[in-house]
Amino acid sequence: MGFQLGVARRWVFPIIWMLIFGVIAAALVKFAFFGDALNAESLEYPTVAIEEQHYQVATGTITNDVELTGSIAAAAPVPIPATLSGEVREVAVSAGQSVKKGQEILKLRAEVVNPDGTSGTQWKIVEAPASGKLTDFTALVGSSFQVGSPVGNVAPPSYIVSGTVPSEQLYRLVDRPTEATVAINGGPAPFTCTGLSITFASASDAGAEAATGPTVSCTVPSDVVVFPGLTADITIAGGIAEDVMMVPITAVEGVAGTGNVHFIMPDGTTELREVVLGLNDGVNVEVVSGLEVGDTILQFVPGAEAGDDEVLPDNCFKEADEVVCY
Repeated sequence: MGFQLGVARRWVFPIIWMLIFGVIAAALVKFAFFGDALNAESLEYPTVAIEEQHYQVATGTITNDVELTGSIAAAAPVPIPATLSGEVREVAVSAGQSVKKGQEILKLRAEVVNPDGTSGTQWKIVEAPASGKLTDFTALVGSSFQVGSPVGNVAPPSYIVSGTVPSEQLYRLVDRPTEATVAINGGPAPFTCTGLSITFASASDAGAEAATGPTVSCTVPSDVVVFPGLTADITIAGGIAEDVMMVPITAVEGVAGTGNVHFIMPDGTTELREVVLGLNDGVNVEVVSGLEVGDTILQFVPGAEAGDDEVLPDNCFKEADEVVCY
């Protein structure tokens, strides 16, 4: 009995394995020769639809704050220009001395010809154009200068904070603010700097400006302790518009002065409309005229390339220069 059971087991298991291998082989043959039976119609695929997103014009508040990163540096020396082409006759100060704005620096004398043809002498006093310490001052009695040439410099005891702003952002600063809010990393509480100025590169530095942008700078208050080389966050308030019509910047061709939007007509077609624009915050732009609250427009200008910082709806993504939504 035991012998027969052993023989049965010896034959049953090989037969089972042969059946398993046979099923696998049959499946492989089916996939190899009849794979076209599994066509797209018998499978389910996730689908997406490319559709134009609409935006309904609404009201809101636009805060036009331009933010950039800058650094702290000592204020640039101020040249002391000669006020007459002539000879130094008196020197009232010495190099390294601290002076106040309007203080006498030296006197110049020149021999001139009067309108009646007679000879005469003209005197001019050169004054400090700013308060600070005299630097590069080498004027001596008997030395000569041409009018406008520097007799030395005054280094103000102040600091400035400066940074570069992308040229296109200047459209947001048309009103030219005169101050900015500065926050120094690891420094004192945010403070207001005054005398805000925007400096453009000279013709020889035009290439550098194209790569970086104009320089924005303002003076650090004298009671704020800072050090050269510190980094700072600069916020320039360009104005605020409350309870105004606004649309996404992505919906407008042009965002300064005037622009065009694609208006949705009642029959679903679009019409290009010109709008007058106001403030923008980098995401939305104020519409002064050309639309009414409740109007519907395309949220994205057709064919426009999305920038790296473009904010898309949660159900949309960028693919091959097209906005795809699902």
